[in-house]
Amino acid sequence: MSRRSQPPSPESSPRIAKRPRLEYPPLTPDDYKNGLMLAPMVRSGALPTRLYALKHGAKLVWGPETVDKAILHTTRVVDSVTGVVSYHGKSKPIFTTHPIEKPFLIYQIGSADPDLAVQAAKMVMQDVSGFDLNCGCPKPFSTHAGMGAALLTNPDLLCSILTALREAMPPEIAISAKIRLLPSQEDTLKLVERIVNTGITALTVHCRTRNMRMREKAIIERLREIVEFVERMGKGIAVIANGDCLGYEDSKRVRAVTRAHSVMIATAAEANPTCFSPKPLKDLEQTFIPGYIRLGKYLNNHWSSTKFCATQFQGAHEHASRNDLKMLREAIMRAKSYDDLEGFVAPWTGEQEWAEIVQAIEARAGQRAPPCPLEDISKIEYVPLPVRETNAAEGDAEEKPLGEDQEKVSLVSEQPQIPQAACLLGLDAPPRMTGAVDVAV
Repeated sequence: MSRRSQPPSPESSPRIAKRPRLEYPPLTPDDYKNGLMLAPMVRSGALPTRLYALKHGAKLVWGPETVDKAILHTTRVVDSVTGVVSYHGKSKPIFTTHPIEKPFLIYQIGSADPDLAVQAAKMVMQDVSGFDLNCGCPKPFSTHAGMGAALLTNPDLLCSILTALREAMPPEIAISAKIRLLPSQEDTLKLVERIVNTGITALTVHCRTRNMRMREKAIIERLREIVEFVERMGKGIAVIANGDCLGYEDSKRVRAVTRAHSVMIATAAEANPTCFSPKPLKDLEQTFIPGYIRLGKYLNNHWSSTKFCATQFQGAHEHASRNDLKMLREAIMRAKSYDDLEGFVAPWTGEQEWAEIVQAIEARAGQRAPPCPLEDISKIEYVPLPVRETNAAEGDAEEKPLGEDQEKVSLVSEQPQIPQAACLLGLDAPPRMTGAVDVAV
């Protein structure tokens, strides 16, 4: 069985659950600045991924979007051995976390109702440091109910949800929002002004419009004006850039162009969660994936979640070959439980993987800044890039459905090109486009 029906005996790991927790102050706008953030990602933003992101240098991590109603019908369960906190639905956990990540964890809510958003936040507030409202997911499962990117065209509702969260939550809980660009820069600035005035601590801007697809280059050039606009409002709000950043080194390019206070990484982190480090791991089939699976089993992460995440990983190769990765990935795809991978990842030293993560996080000694924090934005020289004109695909023209064959060709031929510096970021190929979900919301 891939799941434990009963908590394991305390003798198997008596010290983990009793490990003392460092005290961290409440989140402030400064905690959202000068850092790399893990984006909220559907399916890919699982607990093991968030923990590895923190180990390798992420300053804060966003959990995957959770719809308000989904969390309301869960039961909170704490594993007496590992300390993992799970909010169980009917068949599997809806949301899973651990106290070690609480000081860095932002819980993203999908909502179109202020009252439901507040109810959902109250369900999990003891386990997180902040809440983020998803105002950017363009997929029908979100927008059909008025959530996600649908809120961009309903600013009254959007702002009422943020206001309700801010008023209902204690001051030590931070509130933020994640939006997309509107076709018009003027309209974007008007929306940003209203959002900032709700009392949020930070604003993340995914530099694509609602109609743009992930294969299309993010319009990061538009963000600089937004950052300057927010700074002129004088509220100290952090503005976080999201879109096409490949990792630690590439974040310098993004910040030089946008002057954003921080950078959020999605697709590159889905491919390699160590991309937050100046020296991301290579040969992931040897250096990362086996350990990730061991940790998943130790933390009792649902096998389907670990399996999905593990099949997305890819990075640069130095000593191993692509064939090694292919063999391991095929074995993972065939596996129906953790035990089916015994020959690839044994011995099951998940407790050791966990101890190394705990050690890395505790080494921050009560500070949220990782060992290699980003340079203060005021010290980075601005590098201007030509601003592209907004075209129909990026504007308010309706997106026409493509035929199945045409869509497959587009996903291959129009992927963003990885620059030469990618070898330093742990990528030797464009992050794989799944074509199924927009992972970064």
